[in-house]
Amino acid sequence: MKRVLVTCPPMLGMIDEFIPVAAARGVELVPAAVTQVLSQDELCALLPEFDGWIIGDDPATRRVFETACAGRLRAAVKWGIGVDNVDFAACKALEIPICNTPNMFGGEVADVAVGYVIGLARQLFAIDRGIRAGGWPKPAGMSLAGKRVALVGFGDIGRSTARRLAAFDMPIVAYDPGNDDTGGIPGVERAAWPERIGEADFIVFTCSLNAHNRHMLDERVLAMAKPGVQVVNVARGPLIDEQALVRALQSGHVAAAALDVFEVEPLPADSPLRGMPQCIFGSHNGSNTRDAVRRASHEAMEKLFAFLS
Repeated sequence: MKRVLVTCPPMLGMIDEFIPVAAARGVELVPAAVTQVLSQDELCALLPEFDGWIIGDDPATRRVFETACAGRLRAAVKWGIGVDNVDFAACKALEIPICNTPNMFGGEVADVAVGYVIGLARQLFAIDRGIRAGGWPKPAGMSLAGKRVALVGFGDIGRSTARRLAAFDMPIVAYDPGNDDTGGIPGVERAAWPERIGEADFIVFTCSLNAHNRHMLDERVLAMAKPGVQVVNVARGPLIDEQALVRALQSGHVAAAALDVFEVEPLPADSPLRGMPQCIFGSHNGSNTRDAVRRASHEAMEKLFAFLS
């Protein structure tokens, strides 16, 4: 029986459902003991004993693949959309078949992005905290209609987010060098980053991370932004220079942020962000619904089984 290591936390959360599916195909799914990611050393110790690997956000580096290939590893699939943690060039050189599972949960991540926009605009999370602490807070919120969104990324997640925000009558400026259309969505205009960033009431990140856009929201761009702008990131932490964002939050130039992702995950205990009650934090969990996990996991298994066969 072929053995496959699973290191993707959302899939691991439902692994009992997938183990018999794999077993029926002659494959043993082995869940890794992991909270967010395994280290390179941990992966190098484990992977040589496996024929396949379903990858989460782990450091899937050349060193890891070389060590694994010296053992049994013959194929891998990156669970989900983002592939910034995977060395595809190394896989090609080592002749390891590999792919990801795109277009699996654009709607689910978009739901979270819009939830964060609403939560920030109406300070819903601050109200919840105040009531839990014994108070009865009534902060004046922000109406969404007419507020402009700078939407960074206009792929599956970005377009799904735009359709939802358009329903709130929010004009959108979309940024994505990979295409130049509006997706037929009312209220969407296009621009090249960071043009028109000073018009935005919200900056929402839904794009992938690559070598060209790391820290694309930095001190320079933040200085161009409207005072009181609010930032939402459901994409990848390193798109934002976190220290620059902290300084902008401390000064009040950025009013608040909702971050489902961070430069270092889990968020370090000493991060100054933890002391900012105007912010909302997530656990890199935007795609994690049972429906989406089931969909992406079956896709990952089918692709990996095809490689292994």
